[in-house]
Amino acid sequence: MEIVIIGAGAMGGLFGALLAPWAKVTLCTTNVEHAAIISRQGLTLTSMSGTIHRRAIKIIVEPDSDTIAADLVIICTKARATAAASRTALSVLAANGLVLTLQNGLGNLELIASVVGTSRAAAGITSQAATLVAPGHIRHAGDGPTRLAAAPGQSSRVEAVAALFNRAGITTSVSDDVDSLLWSKLLINVGINGLAALLRVPNGTLAHVPECEQLMVRAVEEAVVVARVLGINLPYENQVDRVRQVCLQTAANRSSMLQDILRGKATEIDVINGAIVAKGEEAGVATPVNVLITQLIKALEATVDQRV
Repeated sequence: MEIVIIGAGAMGGLFGALLAPWAKVTLCTTNVEHAAIISRQGLTLTSMSGTIHRRAIKIIVEPDSDTIAADLVIICTKARATAAASRTALSVLAANGLVLTLQNGLGNLELIASVVGTSRAAAGITSQAATLVAPGHIRHAGDGPTRLAAAPGQSSRVEAVAALFNRAGITTSVSDDVDSLLWSKLLINVGINGLAALLRVPNGTLAHVPECEQLMVRAVEEAVVVARVLGINLPYENQVDRVRQVCLQTAANRSSMLQDILRGKATEIDVINGAIVAKGEEAGVATPVNVLITQLIKALEATVDQRV
C-alpha cells in the first residue's frame, strides 16, 4: 500500500515511523528544517521504553502528483491547515484511494469530503500519543486504541487500512458510526487539551490532582449533555471515567495544545472546547466551563509576545 501522511509532526511522524516497515510511506510537511534532517539521517523515534529507533523514510515539502498515486492519504495536520491539506491529498490520491483524517475536533471530515468527495473521505480517532522532541525526532508518549469509521461503500478499503495498522502494531478496529467515533475523541480532547495547556502540565496531572480533575470533569460533563441533546450515540457508559483513563494511559504526554502554547503557535481550541460552545448554543445547552477554557486559551494566543 502506498501511503502519504500530510502533517509530519508528532502524530504524523509516529504513524509514519510505525507504518514504514510495512508500506511505502511518504511524509509531507511544510517544516523545511524537519524535512532536511529526516532526509539526511532518517526519522528518530524514541519508544515508550526509551529505545531509540531510526527510520529511513521519504519526506517531501512539495508533493509531486506525477510520481505519487497514494492508496491512502492520512491527514495529521492542525485543523487550521485542513483545507490546504485536502487539496494536497486530492493531488496525490489514486482513483480508488482514501483520505483518512486522524485530526482533533469537529468539522475536518466535512471539509475533506468537500474537496476529495464523500466516498473518498474517512475519519478515525486514535489514543496514540506523541511529542515532537526536536526537528527529526519523535517520542512515542502513549499507547492506546485506534478506531476507524467506514461509511457506506467504504468497508473494504477501511478494513484493509485497519488490517495494515494492526500488522504495524497499531491496535485498530472499525466502526460504522462516524458521529459516535468523532465525539468520543472530542470528549477526551475537551477534558485534556485545553486544561493541560492552561496549567502547563502533562496529561497525568489532570487525573492525579483533585483541583485539576474537578475542572476536567465539569468540562466533559457539559460536553456529554450537549451530545445527548443532539442525539449523538456515545460509546462509553461513563465518559468521565474514559477521559480519566486516557489521562493515565498518556500520563507523561504533553497534549498537542500544550505543545502549541509552549511554541507560541495558534491552537485548535475552536474545534475542541470551542466546538462544544458552538454546539451547546445550537442545542440550547449552557457550557460555561468550556466557554471559559476557550476564552483563556484565546487570551494566551493573543498575548504570546507579552509573556513574563
